[in-house]
Amino acid sequence: MNETVDKLRAALSKHWHYEGFRPMQLETILSVWNGRDTLSLMPTGAGKSLLYQLPTMAREDGFCIVVTPLIALMKDQVDKLRARGISATAVHSGMTPDQIDAALDNCVYGDVRFLYVAPERLASELFRMRLQRMNPTLLAVDEAHCISQWGYDFRPSYLRIAEIRALIPTVPVLALTASATDEVTEDIMAQLRMVGGRVMRTSFERANLSYSVRRVEDKNGQLMRVIEGVPGAGIVYVRTRAGVEQLADWLTQNGVATSHYHGGMEAAERTIRQEEWTSGRKRVMVATNAFGMGIDRADVRFVVHWSMPDSVENYYQETGRAGRDGKRAYGVLLTSPDDRLRAENRFAVEFPSLDAIKDVYELIFNYLQVAIGEGKDFSFDFNIYEFCHLNKLFTWTAMSAIRVLQANGYMVLTDESDHPARVMFCVSRDDLYRLRIEREELDHFLRTIMRMYNGIFTEFQSVNEQEIALVSGYTVDKVKELLKTLWQLRVIRYIPSRRTPLIYLPMERLPIEDVFIAPNTYKVRKELARQRSEQIFAYADNETECRSVWLRKYFGETDAAGCGVCDICLLRSKKPVSRVRFSSEAILKIVGDNSLTVKQLVARIAAEPDTVLDEIDQLVADNWITVDPSGIIKLK
Repeated sequence: MNETVDKLRAALSKHWHYEGFRPMQLETILSVWNGRDTLSLMPTGAGKSLLYQLPTMAREDGFCIVVTPLIALMKDQVDKLRARGISATAVHSGMTPDQIDAALDNCVYGDVRFLYVAPERLASELFRMRLQRMNPTLLAVDEAHCISQWGYDFRPSYLRIAEIRALIPTVPVLALTASATDEVTEDIMAQLRMVGGRVMRTSFERANLSYSVRRVEDKNGQLMRVIEGVPGAGIVYVRTRAGVEQLADWLTQNGVATSHYHGGMEAAERTIRQEEWTSGRKRVMVATNAFGMGIDRADVRFVVHWSMPDSVENYYQETGRAGRDGKRAYGVLLTSPDDRLRAENRFAVEFPSLDAIKDVYELIFNYLQVAIGEGKDFSFDFNIYEFCHLNKLFTWTAMSAIRVLQANGYMVLTDESDHPARVMFCVSRDDLYRLRIEREELDHFLRTIMRMYNGIFTEFQSVNEQEIALVSGYTVDKVKELLKTLWQLRVIRYIPSRRTPLIYLPMERLPIEDVFIAPNTYKVRKELARQRSEQIFAYADNETECRSVWLRKYFGETDAAGCGVCDICLLRSKKPVSRVRFSSEAILKIVGDNSLTVKQLVARIAAEPDTVLDEIDQLVADNWITVDPSGIIKLK
C-alpha cells in the first residue's frame, strides 16, 4: 500500500506539481487503482478530474476512456492535459467521420493516454470495433447522474455505457457526479452494473459559504442591499433573457458596474461580457444559468438568485461558484409571494402536450432541411433562439419538447462549442483550372488548399485557417478574405468557424405518424420537475433548520452539524448583526447627507428591512427625524 501511495504522490508532483491530496481524493483513487468499481460524489470544484487522471498517469501504460456529455468540457480537459505534455484526444458530434476515425486510430496505435467521448458516440459500430483493439485501464463516467431517469438531466445515450462495459469486463468504472440524492445514487450503480461497487462521498459542506433566504416584495431593493453590504464580485442569476437585460440596465443606472450574459447573445459578445467580469472591469454579472461552466474566478463573494432555481441541485452548484478561495462568501435566494404562481405558469409553458412535442419534431427537421428517411448520424448547427423566433415558439416550450424527444432517442442537443471552418469545392476540376489561369492571384491559394485537404471536392472538409496561413504564407485575415472571395465566386461552399450548439441525429427522420413518444418519459419528466420545484420551495420556506444542514441532508449526509453562519443559525444565536453594524447614528448620517425616501434608505442598508424600519420608527418616536407625506426622510 505504501509503495502504491508513493507512486501516486510521485505522479501527482511530476504532472500537477501538487504535494498533497484534497479530502477523499486519495481514498477514491486507491479504490479504482485496486480494480474496484467506484462512485464518487464530490462537489463542483473539489478536484474530480484528478480522480481518473492521476491513477492513469501513475501507471506506465495507463489509458483512460472518459464519457462526458459536455463538448466544451472535453476540449478544456484535452487542452489542459496537452499543456502538461500528456497526450489526449476527444470524439464528439462536432467532428467529421474522418476526424473521428483518426482520433480512434491514435488511441489504438498511438500513445494517447486519455480519450474523451460523447455518450451518443458509444453506440456507433466504429467505436465498438476500435474499443476491442484498445487496452483501457479505467472507464470514467462524468456527470453520472445523466444515466438515471430520476436525475435532473437524464440522457438515454448514457444507458449505452453498460453495453460498453460488457466489451471490457475487467476494466473498473469510476462514476463521477457533483450532486445526487440517495435514489439517484442507487440508480447510477444499478445502471452501470457496479456490483459490489463503493460509494465515496465527499462532504457537501461549504464552511465558508453563508446561505440565506430573503422573503421580500422588492427584489431589486434587496439585491442592492446585498451589493452595497458585501464587498467584492458577484453573480446574479435570473431565469429569462429579458429579465437579465432589464436587471442589468437597472443596476447600471444605479451606479453598479454590471455586465450580463445569456444564451441568446452572439458568441463573441458573450466572450466579451465574461472577460469584462473575470478581469474585474465589471463587478457584478447578471446572467441566466447559461453562465457558469468554466468559471475559475476564485474571489466571487456573493451569488444571488433573483429568480427561483429549477432544483436544489442547480441551486447548490450555482451558489458553489462563490468563495472558492476559501474566504467568507454569501449565497442569497430572493423569494416573493408570486414565485409559486410563476412556477405554475412555467409548468404550463414548459410541458406542452404530446401532439405539440410531435409538432416541434416536425419543425426541427424542417428547420434543419432534413427529408424523411435521411439524417442518421449527422450533426447540424442549431440556434434554438433563431428556431423559436422563426416558428413563434417559447424557448422553454421548445427546450422541454427537445428534452422529451431526446429521452425517446430521436435527437441529442449538445452544449455550445467551437466548430472549425468547413469548405467544399462546388465546381469541377476543369472549371477550377480555368479559374486559376484567369485569376492568377488565386492560383497559389487554391493549390495550397488542394494539397492540404483530400476529398474536398466530394464532401465538406474541416479546415484550419491558421494552418492554411502558415503553409500559404498569408495572414489569417487574408486567408479568411480569400475564402470569402471564393465563396462569392461560387467556387466553394464555405462555413466559417463558429460557436454554436449542435443537434445530433442518432436515427433518420421519421414520418410524423411513426414518431412515438412513450407517455412515461413525458409523465416521469413532468413529475420529477414538479418534485424538484417543490423541494427548492421547501428549502426556501424552511425557517427552523440550518440551511447547510438542510442541503447536506438532501444529498444524503445524515450527520451534518449546524454551520453557524446562515441566516437561520444567526437568528437562532440571536446575534444582532444588523443592529450592531447599522446603528441609529449611521442612519442619521445617511439621512443628513442625502434626500431619501424610506424605501431608498432601506435599500442603502445591508440588513433585514424590518430591522431598518424598526430603527426608523424609533428615530421618529424619539423626535430625531420626520417623514413627510411624499415619504422623504428629514432631520429635525
